[in-house]
Amino acid sequence: MANKSDNGVSKLVAYALGRGLVEPCERSWAINSLLDALGLESYTEPSVQGEALELAPILDELLDDAYARGVLGEDSVVYRDLLDTEIMGRLTPRPAQVIGKFRALYEDSPRKATDWYYAFSQDTNYIRRDRIAKDIAWKAPTPYGDLDITINLSKPEKDPKAIAAAKDLPVSAYPRCQLCAENEGYGGRVNYPARQNHRVIPITISGSPWFLQYSPYVYYNEHCICFNAQHTPMKIDRACFEKLLDFVGQFPHYFVGSNADLPIVGGSILAHDHFQGGRYTFPMELAPVEVGFSFPGFEDVEAGIVKWPLSVIRLACGEPGRLVELAHRVLQAWRGYTDESACIFAETEGEPHNTITPIARRRGEDFELDLVLRNNLTTPEHPLGLYHPHGELHHIKKENIGLIEVMGRAILPPRLKDELDAVAEGLAAGADLRASALTAPHAQWAESFRKDYVVTEENAWDIVKKETGMVFAKVLEHAGVYARNEEGREAFLRFLRSV
Repeated sequence: MANKSDNGVSKLVAYALGRGLVEPCERSWAINSLLDALGLESYTEPSVQGEALELAPILDELLDDAYARGVLGEDSVVYRDLLDTEIMGRLTPRPAQVIGKFRALYEDSPRKATDWYYAFSQDTNYIRRDRIAKDIAWKAPTPYGDLDITINLSKPEKDPKAIAAAKDLPVSAYPRCQLCAENEGYGGRVNYPARQNHRVIPITISGSPWFLQYSPYVYYNEHCICFNAQHTPMKIDRACFEKLLDFVGQFPHYFVGSNADLPIVGGSILAHDHFQGGRYTFPMELAPVEVGFSFPGFEDVEAGIVKWPLSVIRLACGEPGRLVELAHRVLQAWRGYTDESACIFAETEGEPHNTITPIARRRGEDFELDLVLRNNLTTPEHPLGLYHPHGELHHIKKENIGLIEVMGRAILPPRLKDELDAVAEGLAAGADLRASALTAPHAQWAESFRKDYVVTEENAWDIVKKETGMVFAKVLEHAGVYARNEEGREAFLRFLRSV
């Protein structure tokens, strides 16, 4: 008679067959591969065949059984992730098969290739659909249009037992970082994620070898990462602009952008050159040009200042080479630009401060390049960065403002789920927000807008969401190097005239 393990294996193989991860002729091989991963020596076919159900419950059933049998040593998220990734790795096609399928589909249509690859990356559980579904997201109206606000709940919490176990592990330099190609198929360890179910696609950008993959956390639709085949540091330069525009030439349905290449205003991984892209319309893309500008010698390039809280120059032209030339000229000018009256310093004590966050996209037949001016100057009053969220906003957002947030999508920390819920409940109840540890950090903020509303249980959460959006708009204004006023506008134009 079939037992719990047999039923779970049967269901998972049925799932893999239904998703095209294995072929019908591979069913016995798939069963035996799973038995090996689960420490099982025999299998009895269930009288009722497993159905192609949702993946997460099937894996939970197998992991619970593995823990009960002593195969899974700890019943915590880190150890469960290591085992369920190994399980799914047994059912994931080899890299050559995945690359072959992608390339065949690309010949027909780049969009068909990415549609398949994105679904595949979810079907293998590399992108965990069940965790992504936990993220909270809403649109918030602001003077800059509707901004995207998200509370990220998809990354697993730190596991104290795994942290303790990791202290006893020898130091490892393999894989060199979480972007390197050698992550593909890696078995993981308690302080490093398993990647047996991970597959990357080789691509060529501007004549150099790169890879394409999706982010396992998917902060927006089809959130992809393309990364240099070499472990080389991030660098914003002429070649970067060429690569971005080449990428959207090859994948015209995707945007692509790069984090800046300096601390504070850069991304979390500066040591490995990479871009982020995908099929999503960010609020910044919808923002109009509010002040047109013509660069001498580039009259064929449409240019101007974007109506956006950060300081953004938008360039558009049907010829990508012209955008590269002008973007490089803007970058060179900005790297060395100082305007003390606007508190912009190219360097202090030999430390460079000016850089750019670039974003490329197609708009019809044209190529478009947004250049976001960044500066990482710190001051005694603002030790985390002058052009960084200031202290009064840290109750909502303290972390660096990277590419995704530059474009208008807030990635807020998990703590805010409970804290903002408590603020809404406290406002509806007329409670003292300073009396609770959950609401005290937000009390001054909430009290500042409480008088503007008649707060009820029914509307309290909507009010908190709206006001959180306004805070994020202010966060982005703080990250802008030019103030959103006449004085700031004139200072911005002074720079453009200097290019």
